[in-house]
Amino acid sequence: MIVTRSWLNEWIDLSGISTEDIAKTFNSIGLEVDRVHEYRVPKKIVFGRVLECEKHPDADKLNVCKVDVGSGVRQIVCGAANVRAGLDVVVATVGAVMPSGLAIKPVKLRGIASDGMICSAGEIGLPDLGKGIMELDSSIGKYELGQEVSENTILNDDLIEIELTANRGDCLSIRGVARDLSAAFDRPIKEYVVTDNDEKRGVGRILALTHENSLCVNLRYKALDLKELTLPMVIALRLAQIEEKRDTDVESLLYYVTQSTGVILRAYARDFFTSDKESVAKLTVGEDAKAFACIKSSANKIASIIGVNQSDDSKVKNENSTLFLEASYIPPDVISKKMADNKVEADAMFYRTSRGSEPELEGGLSYCVDLIESCSSSTTYGGSIEHLYSFKEKIVKVTKQEIDAIIGANIDKSVVTKIMKNLGFDTSKSSTDVFVIHVPQFRHDIVNKQDIVEEIVRMVGIDNIPSKPFLLEEENRLEDNYFEYKKRSIYRHRGAQSGFFESVHFIFDEKKVLQKYGFATTKEELELLNPIVQTLDTLRPTLLTGLLKAASQNVKNGYAAVSLFEIGSVFTPLREESLNAAFLMSGNKEHESLTNGGKPAEVDFAYFTQKIADVVGDVELKEYKTMHNLSHTYQTAQVLQNGVVLGELFRVHPEVEKEYGLQSTFLCELDFSKLSYGLKIAKKTSKYQASFRDLSLLMPKDMSYEKVKNLIQASEIPNLIRFYPVDRYTDETLGDTMSLSLRFVLQSYEKTLEEEDITAVMDKILEELNKELGIGLR
Repeated sequence: MIVTRSWLNEWIDLSGISTEDIAKTFNSIGLEVDRVHEYRVPKKIVFGRVLECEKHPDADKLNVCKVDVGSGVRQIVCGAANVRAGLDVVVATVGAVMPSGLAIKPVKLRGIASDGMICSAGEIGLPDLGKGIMELDSSIGKYELGQEVSENTILNDDLIEIELTANRGDCLSIRGVARDLSAAFDRPIKEYVVTDNDEKRGVGRILALTHENSLCVNLRYKALDLKELTLPMVIALRLAQIEEKRDTDVESLLYYVTQSTGVILRAYARDFFTSDKESVAKLTVGEDAKAFACIKSSANKIASIIGVNQSDDSKVKNENSTLFLEASYIPPDVISKKMADNKVEADAMFYRTSRGSEPELEGGLSYCVDLIESCSSSTTYGGSIEHLYSFKEKIVKVTKQEIDAIIGANIDKSVVTKIMKNLGFDTSKSSTDVFVIHVPQFRHDIVNKQDIVEEIVRMVGIDNIPSKPFLLEEENRLEDNYFEYKKRSIYRHRGAQSGFFESVHFIFDEKKVLQKYGFATTKEELELLNPIVQTLDTLRPTLLTGLLKAASQNVKNGYAAVSLFEIGSVFTPLREESLNAAFLMSGNKEHESLTNGGKPAEVDFAYFTQKIADVVGDVELKEYKTMHNLSHTYQTAQVLQNGVVLGELFRVHPEVEKEYGLQSTFLCELDFSKLSYGLKIAKKTSKYQASFRDLSLLMPKDMSYEKVKNLIQASEIPNLIRFYPVDRYTDETLGDTMSLSLRFVLQSYEKTLEEEDITAVMDKILEELNKELGIGLR
């Protein structure tokens, strides 16, 4: 946002305040100053008036002028196409040194003496206003012939460029910035002077406004007969200073008023809304095909999308015609959401409406009409026509105690009231201890008491709040997010140490593939609205498909052994997020080498299970059937740790392996939140020697090992440390039974076990197995 000192001074009296202080104040109230630039016209450059202008006798493009410079009449040869008698100009007299370094001296041009130079804006250090010399008018203030131009405050201005945050749309105008300065300097902001002559022809004679339904938009219209519009020099100069240029004088003037007041203005040609037979133009406020609020003609032609763009056909092309002026306001959240849902082409005004324009339409429109009337022979129709929407007023309540507690200092109530008033907030309904603050419509960024306190702090000034000693109370500053990060880091390192390579994927996946393999995908009403690509069109419910794709790509790149893992987010159909860890091994257990004769063995179920245990610790496997179609029918297991289900482990179905071009492939997916993490507590171990005994049990083939295990664990047999299966044997002689060999580890904390102690334990085990399951020794 670019402002100038003289432009600000039209809205707030800045006398006695230096530009340096203004810039410092901007920084202190949160409007960061990006740069400050001074326009200073050199000495001996004065105001003059061209009295006579005749063609040079020996040069077609030169003119010989008689110029009154106050102290006398000078003869000056000028090559500007727009020089003419009666024109007030800027003259560099003999002895002046131009910003370019050129020194003005008496010269002869094609034999004619020239005593000075008539200047363009660029030649005296101002922004370029186009071809030709400067054409002065009363808009730059009073001046006398011969007066130094360096004394004029409009032509010797200070420019300040402010870096605004996206939420401060209220400061996208000179008046909006002046409003913040009003609160900072405690100086009143100048109000609009709304004028309207009741004796004029009424606007209702030529304009009628209707609406199709209730739309969230405010509109106000005036009509005028535009004649002989001449753009004042101050407008041309200031538009050049803010680096804005428009195609026509009407558009330039409207943009100037919008920059000054913040009110969004457009001008429509009356002919767009009428035919030869119609005397009254009919404007309709409705919606277009994409539900944007728009202005239509009686022929259903769209003149503009409110706050977004205007059609070229509806713009004013003849600057001596009847036109309609429109001031509009639409809430920034409404128009931004519409644009996010349905992209349409936008013009420069959308930037302002999407960040919050000025809702005070009457003042801005009146300001515009007065300006047009002052620089043209136009006549305005009396009255105005409007479309109003009743916006819900925002009210924030905050106590004096809350303000002081948040700031950490005691701010006088009168100071708070004055700041709020100067910023445009209404506090008239406040009580002794409670501020009831009515938030103005132009401050859409204020929603809660913290926002109100922020406004107070930036106006009081952070440097003006007394500092207090910090009371240091040492606490554990390690929060949950640190421990979550640490846990994730530890398991990533374990995975890498166990031979797995980390794979990272998008949290999106292809819905068609997931549904093919039986995974529950995101509900339709919660699905992604704008996927990155078609193959990433839903939130992933599993990490497995991503690892399969990565493994397939590795195999295509020539790798015979692939070991991958990933720790990442997955989502339920209701978009509930959780963290999983997944592992994959495919192909060979190891690389070809001398030790394996160049023929390494393939990964198998036991090997993969051991690798998972290396990462997550000791686990148990339980018979399990997966809910999806990726797994092998007979090689699946549920993974448990300390009785808690962590996830699943399986071999990939041969058909799926074939689809992805993989050899024997195993996958495991675990709930990361259930993996053990915390302080390791040392357990007491026996100092006495352990003993090992094996039992070969004869049991039915259809009996699961889990039954045997659960029975032995439930028996709580003394000195039995652990046990595990070591062999399974079947042949024809055994019929429907099989031999299962178990190894038992026996150890006492009190002594070395003797043979009779070991025998007693084994007998107890056999007794329980025979009693409960009917099985015994082979």
